[in-house]
Amino acid sequence: MSLPAFLRPVATVAALGLAVFFGAPVGDARAQMSASQKAEVQSIIKDYLLSNPEVLRDAMIELDRREKAEAESARTRAVAELKPLIYDSKNQTVVGNPNGKITLVEFFDYNCSYCKKSLDDMAKLIKANPDLRIVLKDFPVLGPGSVEAAQVATAVRNQLSGDKYWAFHSKLLMSRAPASKASALAAAKESGVDMDRLNKDVDRPDVHAAIEEVMKIADGLSLTGTPSFVVGDDVVVGAVGYDELKAKVDNVRKCGKAACG
Repeated sequence: MSLPAFLRPVATVAALGLAVFFGAPVGDARAQMSASQKAEVQSIIKDYLLSNPEVLRDAMIELDRREKAEAESARTRAVAELKPLIYDSKNQTVVGNPNGKITLVEFFDYNCSYCKKSLDDMAKLIKANPDLRIVLKDFPVLGPGSVEAAQVATAVRNQLSGDKYWAFHSKLLMSRAPASKASALAAAKESGVDMDRLNKDVDRPDVHAAIEEVMKIADGLSLTGTPSFVVGDDVVVGAVGYDELKAKVDNVRKCGKAACG
């Protein structure tokens, strides 16, 4: 719907005034304003904003809402595009029910304190949902020690799977020592891994390729921290807790999506 003719000059001046006030270019139209006109418009806008500062607050809230909505939409599209790598890559670890109808993907770092707190949530989800398949993605973003631990953990997959891998994973994640190659090897040894084979496997090209693949997925999903989760077509960033994750799992079971309409 277009503005009435008598309001169009007002709208034009308002647009020019905002451009002048905030220093944004508006082509030749801005240049046509005299210095006194610019000063007058700036004064009017300044007085208005000082008298109504909530306008700026409301604008920032709306901007934040729009940016979050766009980011969420972009992540949803990315999940669809990266679905085979997210859910069914050969370079991943599956715990819980390997044939489960519902899949929850976790991106984690062995040095992440919030991932340690989320471990109990994951264990509770496995226990409460026999049809839940959990995919673990090593996403080492907290330094060289995290990368080393991820490399060892990735190599451990060649020997352990299912409950045995989960026991190793839990042991390493809950270790009091900072995660590193040494702490990961110690956890592997306690878990009964063939250490000679492990030391050879750590340097295999496919171990590095597996971690690079996770980095590619994380970049596509715009993940910047751990833990992060994918449930259905939804990306969840942060240690949101058991209740929120369970609700999303229940929704996927109910309607096929993390949020039922």
